[in-house]
Amino acid sequence: MLNKATARIVVTFLITLAASSVHAQARVDELGEKLVRDFLTNVITLDSRFEQSLTDAEGAVVDRTSGTLEIERPSRFRWSYAEPYEQWLVADGTNIWSYDLDLEQVTVKPQAEALANTPALLLGGSEDALEQFEFGATTVEEVTTWVRLDPKNKDSGFNRVELGFIEGQLRRMVFFDNLEQTTFVALHDVKVNEPIDAGRFDFVVPEDVDLVGTPATAASVTP
Repeated sequence: MLNKATARIVVTFLITLAASSVHAQARVDELGEKLVRDFLTNVITLDSRFEQSLTDAEGAVVDRTSGTLEIERPSRFRWSYAEPYEQWLVADGTNIWSYDLDLEQVTVKPQAEALANTPALLLGGSEDALEQFEFGATTVEEVTTWVRLDPKNKDSGFNRVELGFIEGQLRRMVFFDNLEQTTFVALHDVKVNEPIDAGRFDFVVPEDVDLVGTPATAASVTP
């Protein structure tokens, strides 16, 4: 049995250890927040390949896709799926266009409405996109720093987002939705702040395709 003096030493040690752990986690969380803010403010363009997988609630992979991701701030990005089917998701700053080439169908929605409280807001958005999220804990796993973001609107369709940074650059994204499905995105051959053809973010509805929705005009969008 420990005597009183020894017991006090043990308790003091445990309290010191716990406080040290709290301070260490606070420093890691601060690093994670800085990584996200730097991505939103300092990355003006991004061009990369991506590989994406979708797993169900039981952890089984139900879909794999790949393609390219292009971002140009403010407010523009192009997410192009190439395999196993071709589909374009183009945000031009006013509208977001979803073009399914196999179905020959285009769906359009006002961008601000379509992206509100969704992880996609973090792609083309600026630092004010963080107003719709709360920072969770940051963890370090081997070479990847994972930063958790929770949407403030619980009806957004997503429970949380985790962004993975390697050597300070965004390389991984994981989206956890309300159906207990998980989308994992790995970025490859990433080019940052290099010019991208502006035409990549313009969309013209092709002839002989079905258009679903009515595009908003720039003048009708509230700043």
